Amino acid sequence: MTRPGILALAALIALAGLPASPVPVLAAPPAATSLSEAEKADLGRVEAYLDGIDTLKSQFLQISDSGQSVRGTFYLKRPGRMRIEYDQPVEDFVVADGSFVFFWDAELKQQSNAPIGSTLADFILRPDLKLSGDVTVTGVERGQGVLEVTLVQSSDPGLGKLTLVFEDQPLRLRKWRVLDAQGLTTEVALLNPEAGVALKDELFYFREPAQKRRNRD
Repeated sequence: MTRPGILALAALIALAGLPASPVPVLAAPPAATSLSEAEKADLGRVEAYLDGIDTLKSQFLQISDSGQSVRGTFYLKRPGRMRIEYDQPVEDFVVADGSFVFFWDAELKQQSNAPIGSTLADFILRPDLKLSGDVTVTGVERGQGVLEVTLVQSSDPGLGKLTLVFEDQPLRLRKWRVLDAQGLTTEVALLNPEAGVALKDELFYFREPAQKRRNRD
């Protein structure tokens, strides 16, 4: 059985951005996408919505390419801070503290990290959120009551594609999908997200976990 915590490194390239394992990075820039005026207007709405989120807490359901599922809790405190925790018995987690994104591998009992600015996490954690520049929009699609926006890192498009899925009218982020550099797709669905909630700063400090998990409610 594949460890869900390791799958997170692919699933959360969307918000925490390292490839799950070393792979060649494509050097070619992403293909330019010609957007209609309606699509540009939709992107403007998405930017304003995401930029307006100060804090967010949500349970989530993560489904891997193989169909394996795991649940957990996602915390966001902009600018710069984020935490992803999995329900027991999974003890891997991801933390962004404002400068770095940390990944805890519970099986190896070790952490790895990367500067936020080198990951796709940066686009949603920065104070001034823009869907341009170092991220490139490669697709905007509409369905019945659903809006999807697909992004890549402009400098390293080979790291994977992130698709943000929004419920429309009112606009709300409901899930994201990641196609990673290995061609695997992972989906993370937000369950009953709460915006504007009070979140303690200590959630966003990296600490090696104690034997018993603290209650973070």
